[in-house]
Amino acid sequence: MVALARDAVARRDGEIKAFCHVAAEPEISAEGPLAGVAIGVKDIFDTFDMPTTYGSRAYTGHRPMTDAAIVALARRRGGTILGKTVTTEFAYFDPGPTVNPHNTAHTPGGSSSGSAAAVAAGMVPAAIGTQTGGSIVRPASFCGVAGYKPSFRLLPTTGMKHFSPSLDTVGLFAATISDVALFAHLLTGRPLNPEPVDITSTRIGIYFCGELETANAEMQGALERAAEAATAAGFRLVAINEPEENARARAAHATLQNFEAGMSCGPDLALFEEQLSDKLKLVLRDGLATPPSVYDDARRAAKRGRGATRRLFDEVDVLLTPSAPGAAPAGLSFTGDPRFNKLWTLMGTPTVNIPFFKDKSGLPLGIQAVGRFGQDLRLLSVARALEQAFAA
Repeated sequence: MVALARDAVARRDGEIKAFCHVAAEPEISAEGPLAGVAIGVKDIFDTFDMPTTYGSRAYTGHRPMTDAAIVALARRRGGTILGKTVTTEFAYFDPGPTVNPHNTAHTPGGSSSGSAAAVAAGMVPAAIGTQTGGSIVRPASFCGVAGYKPSFRLLPTTGMKHFSPSLDTVGLFAATISDVALFAHLLTGRPLNPEPVDITSTRIGIYFCGELETANAEMQGALERAAEAATAAGFRLVAINEPEENARARAAHATLQNFEAGMSCGPDLALFEEQLSDKLKLVLRDGLATPPSVYDDARRAAKRGRGATRRLFDEVDVLLTPSAPGAAPAGLSFTGDPRFNKLWTLMGTPTVNIPFFKDKSGLPLGIQAVGRFGQDLRLLSVARALEQAFAA
């Protein structure tokens, strides 16, 4: 499988540009549950045997002494780290060179652009990324693959370039829900491989948030078709109106993120200002200028939102929302909007992009499934059943 992946990278990556570095002689293990599996790793994670640039000119040629914890875990489980996948600078919004495999004139999303595109293009069966706003679910939606953002801290973040430590979440990519769940199961040793679902007793909430009307007509149509397919399969559908606490928490996301980015990456701004992008410098300065009292108010809003979110899952088992406002935008300068993802990153709840629908041009339209914190197996099991219902 590793040889096939290396061949696929050689054939396709000149066009897709998903990798910023490919291992010349990757370590291939014959033991472990991931033996023979080629993995792409977002270049926001340290690797002792490959450059780690965090998508920034400031770190050109940087060689860490050790692996990030998630990379070390993948190696211990027998996985082969095939190479480093492109990230936006510091996993923020300044894009890299990666293109969308479905249409190279469109963005693959960000910040985990390379990881999503590498899986979508068939170069690797699995990849590792991160989400601080919408950087797993959104590129998965744009590239038409499964992107799984686990419950907060289910996967370790030690050894990644932090942007916002209370939001930064490690996640995974694979072609389908079954594939990404199996990858999570084999990587962590946790029981995450989907189980059969009692469909008739499973409650699916269609989440009517304040942002829903901002999704384009084709994405709204995809959500409607998803609801119809779920009903036809026998799921119990419930309309869920967004609690005001959640709307306020979503609005607090940027304050939390930017303040923490100023703290985490402010030293980079002080040392490497001329080498950082304008987009990155702007958000870091904003974060450094934010008073602690404003940050603390945002933290309180997030806490109230988490309480409201827990109560939501007393009414439903899984929520469905758009994964993005629409299909991947044309051009490579804009990686898309995380408006449908950032609340759930802040809430720490597990989410996964279910790939199936397409717009009239053939670009993917993903549906986001959201579960209760800590119930990742339940989410993945229901998401697999929904994926099957959509296909039917």
